[in-house]
Amino acid sequence: MASSPFKAKMVIMASFIIALTLQTIPWPGVLDMLRPSWLLLITCYWVLALPHRVNVGTALILGLLWDLLLGSTLGIRGMMMSILIYLIALNFLVIRNMALWQQALVIGLLSIALDVMIFFGEYLIQDVTFNPTSLWTGAINCILWPWMFLLMRRVRRHWHVR
Repeated sequence: MASSPFKAKMVIMASFIIALTLQTIPWPGVLDMLRPSWLLLITCYWVLALPHRVNVGTALILGLLWDLLLGSTLGIRGMMMSILIYLIALNFLVIRNMALWQQALVIGLLSIALDVMIFFGEYLIQDVTFNPTSLWTGAINCILWPWMFLLMRRVRRHWHVR
């Protein structure tokens, strides 16, 4: 059964809306350091699965929306997300052919790189201090990636998104 382009776009947009919602839901103070980067995980999946549909421009728009929802400096997350997604899109065939645990390690390292890049971007504009506990996000994303990958692949196959 072939997928209509409209239905495919709706499924991808719905996953991004869910990721943005999960990304901005407040967590208790102690557990906030364990918050996964839902938007990064979903964007990485779609770039690896369908690089012709989700790309650097999509990451820029999602990062700008993320900045707007958080009320942070506009453009920092957009620019950093687009740099990171560019690296993933550039090597999507290599990453796609890795074992799932290797993909998880790559996603975890890229998540840590995103947190550090966002810090340096904000540090250039305003006076912020680095919180080392934010690096736990990389470990959480590394642990969540196999389940997120399998869940999103199931969604993509169920809705015939191509």
